[in-house]
Amino acid sequence: MWAVKNAIKRTLLYITVMIFCFFSASPFLIMLINTFKQDADLYRPQNNPFIYNFPPTLENLELLFQRTNYMIFVRNSLIVGVLVVLITLVIAIPGAYSLARLTGQWGERAGIGIFLVYLVPPTLLFIPMFRIVAALNLNNTIWSLVLVYPTISIPFCTWLLMGFFKSIPRDLEEAAMVDGYSHLMAFLKVVMPLSLSGIIAVIVFTFTLTLHEFVYAMTFISDSTQRTISVGVPIELVRGDVFFWQSLLAAAVIVALPVGFVYNLFLDRLVAGFTMGAVKG
Repeated sequence: MWAVKNAIKRTLLYITVMIFCFFSASPFLIMLINTFKQDADLYRPQNNPFIYNFPPTLENLELLFQRTNYMIFVRNSLIVGVLVVLITLVIAIPGAYSLARLTGQWGERAGIGIFLVYLVPPTLLFIPMFRIVAALNLNNTIWSLVLVYPTISIPFCTWLLMGFFKSIPRDLEEAAMVDGYSHLMAFLKVVMPLSLSGIIAVIVFTFTLTLHEFVYAMTFISDSTQRTISVGVPIELVRGDVFFWQSLLAAAVIVALPVGFVYNLFLDRLVAGFTMGAVKG
């Protein structure tokens, strides 16, 4: 009797998980299917959205790749994303370690203050930021985004890494210094490997931020060849009251695939990085 009840519970659990997974994945599945749908198939309400009621077509991908600057947008997004990630790591890692280890209570208060900067919305900052960008003669170039995006990523990543560094016992560093390491080498050889989960979380968060940020990219750049995906795709595929939905969905799917792969590849480390940083911080 107990075995039957246990089997029923497990069956119900699996059914619930399958239903949840279906509803979670169905928007992405519909995006992928609609990428190859004809207009006559997409805009007919009585058609089943999960199947091809008319033969699929590659015209939507042709529009995306041949009649827009999509590959230029991808290139610009990659350049901005990689550079912003590097800048964020170079500043946030030593800053977070210093605030977590070397400054005591003042470091914790400074960390909270730094995090509060992250909460200021870009809609309040884009005008003064634009004046700075214009003064440096960087407007209408991707370098304006490389300059501005770290002001968003560094505060949050510093606060996140502070909590992660606090979770690592000081005894490990002290033991390494007893063995002859300097403070810097103890940090590089002991603390950094143990902080890998937090660093991966910072990399993924920062790169994802550069992909979807819209306000600064829209304000600072008007040249189509300098735009990133978040701005270039909707501008070129929304023309007046005409929405090229299939090409828009194709652009989103192409970006989502590698990002989703990376998220799943490092899922355990991402969860550890965000949760440990949040709890210990």
